[in-house]
Amino acid sequence: MTTTVRWEAAESTATPPPPRRGGGTSWRSHRRRGWALLIVAAIVVSAVASGVGSGTVVKAEGAGSLLDFVAAAVSPRLDAGFLALTGTEMVTTLAYAVLGTALSLVIGLIGGVLGSQTWWSSGVRSGRGRRLAGWMFARAVLVVPRGIHEVVWGLFFLVVFGIDPIVAVLAIGIPFGAVTAKVFSELLDETGRKPYTALLAAGSGKWSAMLYGLLPPALPDLISYSFYRFECAIRSAAILGLVGAGGLGFQLALSFQTLRYHDIWTLLYALIVLSVAADYWSSLVRSARARGRRRSRNGDGMRRDPLLTVSLAFGAVLIGFSTWWVGLDVSVMWSGEAWRFGSQLLSQAWPPSLGDGGFGGLLRLAGVTLAMSIVAIALAFGLGALFAVPASTPAHGRDHRAARALRLVAMLGSRFVLVVLRAIPPPVWALLLLFVMYPGILPGAVALAVYTTGVLGRLMAESVDNLDARPLRALRAHGASESTVFCYGVIPAAAPRFVAYGLYRWEVTIRETVVVGVVGSGGLGLVLHHQINAFDYSGALTTLAALIGLTLAVDLTSAAIRRSLR
Repeated sequence: MTTTVRWEAAESTATPPPPRRGGGTSWRSHRRRGWALLIVAAIVVSAVASGVGSGTVVKAEGAGSLLDFVAAAVSPRLDAGFLALTGTEMVTTLAYAVLGTALSLVIGLIGGVLGSQTWWSSGVRSGRGRRLAGWMFARAVLVVPRGIHEVVWGLFFLVVFGIDPIVAVLAIGIPFGAVTAKVFSELLDETGRKPYTALLAAGSGKWSAMLYGLLPPALPDLISYSFYRFECAIRSAAILGLVGAGGLGFQLALSFQTLRYHDIWTLLYALIVLSVAADYWSSLVRSARARGRRRSRNGDGMRRDPLLTVSLAFGAVLIGFSTWWVGLDVSVMWSGEAWRFGSQLLSQAWPPSLGDGGFGGLLRLAGVTLAMSIVAIALAFGLGALFAVPASTPAHGRDHRAARALRLVAMLGSRFVLVVLRAIPPPVWALLLLFVMYPGILPGAVALAVYTTGVLGRLMAESVDNLDARPLRALRAHGASESTVFCYGVIPAAAPRFVAYGLYRWEVTIRETVVVGVVGSGGLGLVLHHQINAFDYSGALTTLAALIGLTLAVDLTSAAIRRSLR
């Protein structure tokens, strides 16, 4: 999909600097080399800080337990009672994902409009400074919910609402809504403004012009990204289950506590089936949309896509069914008891406290978190790039039928591996790594890297699929071999998109460090885990503020790197 890189590598709140006169190309090349050296140095320092190369990382005595776990994969628990329980928890996980996605889309659409440059730059007579301030304020408001992981939101809402379905829905919907709003705003800004501007010139209000002039041409990309968020919501629903929200994640946590390997594999297979189904549904919709665009470019006109229509109708049915299945009651949000618990929690959290380590200790923990994220994204970027080419759609070259069949098998196998890697949540990977690794930064980084490889590999493979095929066909027409086409046609064109994806996932990985605190990975995530368990809400508020600040710093840094690549 040609727009995938746009919504995956959405720009940060920073405004691009004006182009320099004279020597601009040389200045940009120097800046790129500087960023490259800084990235290499950061990876090396982070790897050393994580314990790479030290002798206290791997514990050989855990290999037997890991082998027992792997052996149980071929004999999962399949008795009728446990399969019925697994099926029920599958539906519960799906219901939470559907409802959380629905809420995130409502937040994302409103926040996306208000956070777009188009909204603030058109039809406003106030000064440029006021417009810029309004745009930056709208974007800054979204930083806080985006910087807090859904697990933290879940723990907060558990205190306020108790064990209630609204906990999982809000915990997914609020942070996902902030992320969706950021991406939607970028998509709206990159959509052609002529209909929107014409409606404003004709006297329409801004909301009417946005609704009828800008949203219709942007709708296919908005829907495509919405399906992607749904895939992510399934994994988040499973993660929330690990902290007591119910569903497959809750059953996985119970099975891990008692080391029932056969039960674990049954639950993991169910989670993989959900992820594969969501991924397949999303791929069908994106492929249909791409075919529609090609027909439009060829002069056949843009037709209503029946698959998209059916998908939207089915999604509406799923929302109604999910509400009934989990027994969602939104009235608990404004009940007096919930407000009382919430106000008590906030009063206990304010004022924030630094703890025994002081400000210096907080900075050290932030450095550990940053190092973990850098190691994780560096490993995931390399592995994702390796999977990207075999996982992409085989080219229709002049190869023999056997060679094309072999590439098709490689594609299906690679895509299945990537689905499995991203279907299993990072905390589960972290628990598995504890069999053979001592607790510390490195197992947390590797767990995040394994999960992120599944996401990055899929996104990178899509970017290879969506490359302009004309240069590749020209190389083949001149007799170039497939290896030559790959080196001189695929890599140069796909590399910028790969980097953009890697930077985007780095921002996400910073937030994901919270969920691997179970392995004693250190950093802000582990401290936050201990503070919440000890009811130290004032210390937890300080740690959350540090995480949000670190997320914003990474966001701005990745935006600066992306600008240097343009």
